[in-house]
Amino acid sequence: MNSETIISIFLGIGLAASVGFRIFLPLFALSLASYFGVWELNDNWQWIGSIAALITLGVATLAEIFGYFIPWVDNLLDSIAIPLAAIAGTAVMVSTVANLDPVVTWSLAIIAGGGTATAIKGAGASTRLASTATTGGIANPLVSTVETGTAVVVTAASIFAPILAAFLVVAILVFVFTIYRKLRPRKKS
Repeated sequence: MNSETIISIFLGIGLAASVGFRIFLPLFALSLASYFGVWELNDNWQWIGSIAALITLGVATLAEIFGYFIPWVDNLLDSIAIPLAAIAGTAVMVSTVANLDPVVTWSLAIIAGGGTATAIKGAGASTRLASTATTGGIANPLVSTVETGTAVVVTAASIFAPILAAFLVVAILVFVFTIYRKLRPRKKS
């Protein structure tokens, strides 16, 4: 495996993690990166760098970000976004991974891309649901701001410093797992 392939895997994992926070923002950033020649995508995914994709993903990104600032709408968006995160996480991995056999690419995309995005989106949805239950939705905009900010940071790191992004993803997943273990009901012996 050459360095280009490894870097492309880090890019894909970083963007997949970002998809777990905001589905369209990493896709829009990838579209911008492709359009401006920062990243070259696999042949079948060149369309992401088109003007039509750029505009569509930009509008979808803005709608998603603002939708998450409306209490109760954010919970509805989460119910739709969890399965979409798996699909989008897989898609960003497939579009970015370079020089691998298609079977390996798709396996990696489904497991690392879709799995990472779904795990993060599920944790975020649980956090928002807990916020809604405990504050009546008043704290949800704060949760949304943190999620959007994290998506921006991880997306930017993925595009401009993919190795750093991989470390950020590991830190995020450790944090999510730690929170899950603390919130998980314990068996009494």
